[in-house]
Amino acid sequence: MYPEQENITTQVRKTIGGDKGIWIIVLLLALISLMAIYSSGIVLVGNRTVFYFLFKQFLFVTAGLGVIFLCHLIPLGMYRSLALLGLIFAIFLLSATLFWGTTHNDGTRWIEVAGLSFQPAELAKVALMLYMAKALEDHSCNTFKEFLIYLLLPVGLVCLLLLWGSISAGVLLGSTALMILVIAGVSAKHLLKTLGIVCAALVLMVVLAMWTPMFPRVETAIQRLTTFVNEEDGDSYQADQAKIAIASGGILGKGPGNSTQRHYLPKPESDFIYAIIVEEYGLLGGSAVLMLFLWFFYRSCLIAQRCTRRFSALLVIGLGLYIVFQALLHIGVNVGLLPVTGQTLPLVSRGGTSFLAVCVAVGLILAVSRTLEKTSIQKEEVGL
Repeated sequence: MYPEQENITTQVRKTIGGDKGIWIIVLLLALISLMAIYSSGIVLVGNRTVFYFLFKQFLFVTAGLGVIFLCHLIPLGMYRSLALLGLIFAIFLLSATLFWGTTHNDGTRWIEVAGLSFQPAELAKVALMLYMAKALEDHSCNTFKEFLIYLLLPVGLVCLLLLWGSISAGVLLGSTALMILVIAGVSAKHLLKTLGIVCAALVLMVVLAMWTPMFPRVETAIQRLTTFVNEEDGDSYQADQAKIAIASGGILGKGPGNSTQRHYLPKPESDFIYAIIVEEYGLLGGSAVLMLFLWFFYRSCLIAQRCTRRFSALLVIGLGLYIVFQALLHIGVNVGLLPVTGQTLPLVSRGGTSFLAVCVAVGLILAVSRTLEKTSIQKEEVGL
């Protein structure tokens, strides 16, 4: 390699850094998203053409890639300094949703500003992962009091606010937070006490939901769980249509754009997009999507292993778990292994706050990877 080519390569690595495997996964999922949205968007046409929704998703994908690129350029020191502020802002938005939020599909999870609506819950997920990584680096949590103040109370408050509007979102984030605490090596005694507090809080939440207007989504969650356990006791229409889509896909699928269940499945472009993918691309296509998310988590683990700072390692693992857990939850619902939750498939489902929030999370992971690469390049230059 000539010196000029070597310099160009180094400049490219400095400008667009981060794990190349994750970049490839993101681009592949973006391509899958465009194909799936084009097909499932046919049922959304109304007085518009199908290309309207394809173009709209293309704009989201383009914006998402831009968000990833910008986030991966920001120094980790800035993320550290903004961790607490981000958590406070997220709690403020979640609290505002309780009083001024708008309701869609029986859930109050949106806030409208200047005619645009967004879900604070999606931003809160990323903010909490960022805060937990910083708190676990700054505080040893040797005593339960310290653990309670810096971790349990903030995490519990965010999860509680999420549970108000979406039970699945609160459970998903709470489970992810618990896994981070285990990985971080928090005392088993602290974790056992935490589980006891969580169980008591859940019982109290159910009681309050039965006798007061608080936690309106609890009844919906119980109904969905009951329906899942015993399909004869409730309306399992969504799950049945998804199963039909999965079963009719076979090994190779019906082919791009040939889905029939998109006309019967509620929200085929978001909550049940994986079922549409399997119907059109078969077991092979569905397995490929699943493997992309597992590969993503594997690459995240490799990045975390190379980290020398506790903050960086826990941030990457936390965000990786959050993305993969949501993907597995979505896939589990679509194939009938889990009750209906309404969680989207990261980087694939129709664009929105969830799509862009996942892009922020990916950008943070790549920011850590880019920092590691930058340090490696500097060491190489010193060696020369």
